[in-house]
Amino acid sequence: MAKGKTFAKPEALSDAVTHYCPGCTHGVIHRLIAEVIDELGIRGKTVGIAPVGCAVLAYNYFTFDFQEAAHGRAPAMATGIKRVRPDLVVFTYQGDGDLASIGMGEIIHAANRGEKFTTIFVNNAVYGMTGGQMAPTTMPNQRTTTSPFGRDVNDVGMPIRMAELLSSLATPAYVTRQTVLKPKTINKAKKAIKRAFEYQLAGRCFSFVEVVSTCPTNWGMTPVEAIQWAEQTMLPYYPLGDFKTPEADGQAAKDSV
Repeated sequence: MAKGKTFAKPEALSDAVTHYCPGCTHGVIHRLIAEVIDELGIRGKTVGIAPVGCAVLAYNYFTFDFQEAAHGRAPAMATGIKRVRPDLVVFTYQGDGDLASIGMGEIIHAANRGEKFTTIFVNNAVYGMTGGQMAPTTMPNQRTTTSPFGRDVNDVGMPIRMAELLSSLATPAYVTRQTVLKPKTINKAKKAIKRAFEYQLAGRCFSFVEVVSTCPTNWGMTPVEAIQWAEQTMLPYYPLGDFKTPEADGQAAKDSV
């Protein structure tokens, strides 16, 4: 029996060696995006927006057009590109510091306007590139370089749940939270990313895929310990699943008439 190749690098992914730390899940998410773009046959008309943060060099790892946005401003740039060239497939790739802190206003208003682009939101509960500071998504009592005794929720409030926040908006959208901690959840995350791009291709709605991720380096853990910690600590607070779909929004609108 002839042996065939069953696993190959996506065409949308470059040969560049990434700068990400061992155990970082950015690489997994990059691959899922590349696989989806290949499967949908949209590499020639896709534009990604890189953030300020760990994924600041994302444009080195894909073989389609990328832009670099100022800190937190990826949704504004994506809005401009998509409005000028609605034929393009546009997505932002943002971390929790970039999106949930300095970029909070940008993402909320883009979602509320119903901009027809896609956002991939990587939530690893900490600022990565700048040294492991506390983020809006940092867990209660989690130690970071700026909360060495743990996040005190009485002082700084509870972690922000972006998927739930955006799903509360009246504007139709696809909002989901997935994770890449295990093969089974990786497959589900890929399906969610593909669904988000399909909604964009159909001109249906704004789409937002939050991905619960790990940061072993800044968490001070091994990759295995980081996966276990995320499962035990993050997932109970950041539950997985779809929070909003345009189909459900349409049915709710009909029911209200």
